[in-house]
Parts: sequence; structure tokens; C-alpha cells
Amino acid sequence: MQQEQRKKSSAEEFFTEYGDANRYRIQEVIGKGSYGVVCSAIDLHTRQKVAIKKVHNIFEHVSDAARILREIKLLRLLRHPDIVEIKHIMLPPSRRDFKDIYVVFELMESDLHQVIKANDDLTKEHYQFFLYQLLRALKYIHTASVYHRDLKPKNILANSNCKLKICDFGLARVAFNDTPTTVFWTDYVATRWYRAPELCGSFFSKYTPAIDIWSIGCIFAEVLTGKPLFPGKNVVHQLDLMTDLLGTPSMDTISRV
Repeated sequence: MQQEQRKKSSAEEFFTEYGDANRYRIQEVIGKGSYGVVCSAIDLHTRQKVAIKKVHNIFEHVSDAARILREIKLLRLLRHPDIVEIKHIMLPPSRRDFKDIYVVFELMESDLHQVIKANDDLTKEHYQFFLYQLLRALKYIHTASVYHRDLKPKNILANSNCKLKICDFGLARVAFNDTPTTVFWTDYVATRWYRAPELCGSFFSKYTPAIDIWSIGCIFAEVLTGKPLFPGKNVVHQLDLMTDLLGTPSMDTISRV
């Protein structure tokens, strides 16, 4: 009885008077961050398990609001077995009360970062299936002229059946058909360890979909070895690690930087 009351109380605190609250039965908190909180829940209409992402005070920072809007718009358009799916977006009770946003996703059990940390006995077939899913998703994303720009193990969700799904499109960008092959963007992209060399520092601000391919390569190397390929402490150290492993770029390459 007390457990049911605690669940009811946590649901009331989580939903803050949103009308769709009765549709979902909150289970537990599965993630927290500066953006807000993620809870697992049961959709009482479909009986499916879902993940509900609550973002607090969405309009407090314009950049955060733009990032969330961008992710929602892209994920509503990108429909693919290897990309996380938005199930539902909960509407606020009124425009005046629109402070928080609730996005309902399909529930995944873990992420690739946790899979790597678990250090389970993965077989060659596991590795092949992982890489196949990641590259298939990336081909679909790039065919839609979208660059993810923040691929890392924590942004790849995983299930116990070895199913992977790419998530977190908050830093993604669309390159329209009339955009040149190399696109200029100046804002910060990608966690450093998985960042392509052309993004390390401010000396090179144009890039192509190859930045996502580089990230996938770093991720897959980490899956195989159990440790990050280029765990740089800063940008300079990051570049040092790359050149130590890959060799110094040719003078022709350096002259074009």
C-alpha cells in the first residue's frame, strides 16, 4: 500500500498537472542530468514500456530550447529501426503553463557505454551485428542530409537482445541540397574523445559527414578493446594521441589546414 502511494506521489511530482499524466504509470527514474530527468513507465493505452524524458524550464535558456526543438523535429521525421523512436509528446494544460516538456520514447534497457563497462564475453558475431546496425543507421541519417555530430557510446542505446539505436539528436544539423559538400558550422560539436581531427581546435570550421564516420570508428575501437581509443585530456593532447597512432599528416595535408 505504501509503495503504491509513493508511486502515485512520484507520478504527481513528475507530471506537474499535465493532462496526459493518467495515461502513464511511472516505474522508476532511469536517468538524470542538467536538462531534467528520464523515467521508465507503462503506457496504459498500449501496455508497452516507455521512457519519458522531462525537461525542466524549457524556455529558461534559448539554446537549450532550440536544441530540444531540433531533436524533436528530426526524430519525428527520421523513422528507422536503428534510431530511437518518439512515441508521443505530451501537451501542456495551457500555453501560459508551458514550462516543462515531456517526450515519450520507446524504452531501451541500457546504452553502449554500459555494455562496454560490463566487459561481457562478446563474440565476433556481436561485434559484426553492432557495427552493422551503427553503419546502417548512419547511412540512413546521412541520406537524409543530417549530420548527427555527437556520436558516442552514451548516445547509442542498447537492449539485451543486442539491438542498438542511435539517440540524442540535439546537436544534429541538416545540410540542405543547395549547401556545398563542405559545410561551415562554428559551434561546439562532439565529445572530445570521439571528435574528428578537423574539429579539434578553431583552425578548421568546415566539415563533411566524415565527422560521424570518425566517431563510429572511435566507438567501435572502444567496443573491441574496452577502452577509449583517443582519451585526450585536452584538445592538444587529443591531437597528440591521434598523430601517435596514425602518424603525422603529410605536408600537403598540413598546408591545406
